[in-house]
Amino acid sequence: MTQGDAELVALAQAGDAAALGVLLAGHEAEMWAVAVSILGYGPDAEDAVQDAMVVALRRIGEVRDPAAVGAWLRAIVRNNSRMTVRGPRAVPVAEPEWFARPADTPTPEEALDRGAMRDWVWHAIGQLSEPDRLVTLLRYFSDASSYEQIAAVCGVPVGTVRSRLSHARRTLAGGLRAAASAAHTDVAASSESRWREGRDMIATAMGGDFDRVVRESWWPDAEMIVPGGPRGGRDLAVNGMHRDLTAGVRQRLRNVVASGDVLIWETDLISPPDDPEHCPPAALWLQVLREGRVRQLTLFHPVPALR
Repeated sequence: MTQGDAELVALAQAGDAAALGVLLAGHEAEMWAVAVSILGYGPDAEDAVQDAMVVALRRIGEVRDPAAVGAWLRAIVRNNSRMTVRGPRAVPVAEPEWFARPADTPTPEEALDRGAMRDWVWHAIGQLSEPDRLVTLLRYFSDASSYEQIAAVCGVPVGTVRSRLSHARRTLAGGLRAAASAAHTDVAASSESRWREGRDMIATAMGGDFDRVVRESWWPDAEMIVPGGPRGGRDLAVNGMHRDLTAGVRQRLRNVVASGDVLIWETDLISPPDDPEHCPPAALWLQVLREGRVRQLTLFHPVPALR
């Protein structure tokens, strides 16, 4: 829309959180107008605008035409608002397609991990309370991103998920408005370590020694929860893995998300060739840590969202 927008987008794409904060502040009134025109005044409109700010954090690198960033932001709010009217869905994205970069560009997660903005985002997420941080990681960085699936993973009502997400979005949006300029720890090394650790543990488990993984990385009183299913301790996890391996099921680590004492693994489940429908296609391991060791594992089978 203006040369100022183009400059701010370039700075934000280079990792300047303060520039993104200024950019969003400049378009917030227009974003509000879109939300209110569809939802009326109230918390739903506020959520739609704040959600758009969080989406912008992850997707600013996708903007192909910086001069049209205002239309891009309004499109996100419009989609958020319309989906609120129709019912909850997975992470909202902006339309129309011409706002996005070509298909061969990195995914939002890859772009975020490569950019300087990464450190600001992960620092901000790390400052959330554990319940708020958990729903934020599931909503924006996992396949269990619908309100219903997050509620099942966390064992709380959908209303509680909405409330926690709303609080987390307000906090993140407020941080952007403040455009904090403090230096933040580079999370690249930490992320690489979590990936390496996850790959090693899954490989050990696939080799038939999951018991050793549990002994070394879980607290003796650790709890395992399967939403809608059994609840137990370390033996439940070990016996479950043994049954899967005996049946010929294998797992492959696909995604790792970590912030503070919350660690998420997403794995592909590979059924045996002679029984291709033996298991769901994927698993989400939600691990809550204490002093670096698992104190609670929730095992969930998400339904991947259409994005």
